Amino acid sequence: MGANDAQVNAMERVAWLVENRQIAGRLREAALLLRAQRANPFRLNAYLKAADSVAGLDFSLRERFESAGIPGLDEIPAIGAGIAASIAEMLITERWNQLERLRGSTDSTALLQAVPGIGPELAHRIHEELHVDTLEQLEAAANDGRLEKIPGVGPRRAEAWCAALERMLGRIRERRPKGPADTFREPPVSMLLEVDREYREKAQAGRLPTISPRRFNPENKSWLPILHTRRAEWHFTALYSNTALAHRLGRVHDWVILYFYDHDHIERQRTVVTEPRGPLHGARVVRGREQECAALREDLVRVSTSA
Repeated sequence: MGANDAQVNAMERVAWLVENRQIAGRLREAALLLRAQRANPFRLNAYLKAADSVAGLDFSLRERFESAGIPGLDEIPAIGAGIAASIAEMLITERWNQLERLRGSTDSTALLQAVPGIGPELAHRIHEELHVDTLEQLEAAANDGRLEKIPGVGPRRAEAWCAALERMLGRIRERRPKGPADTFREPPVSMLLEVDREYREKAQAGRLPTISPRRFNPENKSWLPILHTRRAEWHFTALYSNTALAHRLGRVHDWVILYFYDHDHIERQRTVVTEPRGPLHGARVVRGREQECAALREDLVRVSTSA
């Protein structure tokens, strides 16, 4: 090996060591934030162990991911399926939405800009008009035709973004079992509504730690309550919605965002709101699962009247 080759190898080693340590630092920061927010100790210890494992690696995480995907990351000591998926997200998008949420710095428009061709103006327009907060929601909007109706997008751009999202998200989904894309498990609506109730009651009583969101918080106040809790095999994080739409409509302290995952570590989210109209007027409703909420309400009424 010549001197130039040795120099190139040394520079490449420095580059991946820096990237590995940056990822380890994010994992460690998540653990410290979870501790401050009174999350499950087992969860934060998992992040600390993973951070130590990543910091001590003698190979590149990126190269391992490129050659073996998420299963290859999962084989690293102290890196389970959930953390492997988180590392994949960092490597693909250069962001980690979960950490940003714990920091109070989640910015949906910035996340959308991870897709090639989506700039700040379009990202803001997509978020405002389609209420899209995640790459998965953006993919759904591209597939069902909503995205191409946004001014400045059109069918060709929507198709290109759909293909880009399929590549990006497909690599993160490699660990998922084979089957239809819409068959992922979710908690029952009764459980979602129970967590929503716990969050709102504790938030109103001042019994939850708070974070300082970076959006719509010019005075940098620590006002946004955060709850980490568990029901059966499900892990939840709950926060009031801090989106532009929620602020504009005056619904910040009504709309609750629930993030959840189970033993498969596939994080999903749902929004719980007070229904403003119709037969469920005044009831707490899980958006996208209104029929199940109506059936649950009917069952509760039936039980109460028969008691």
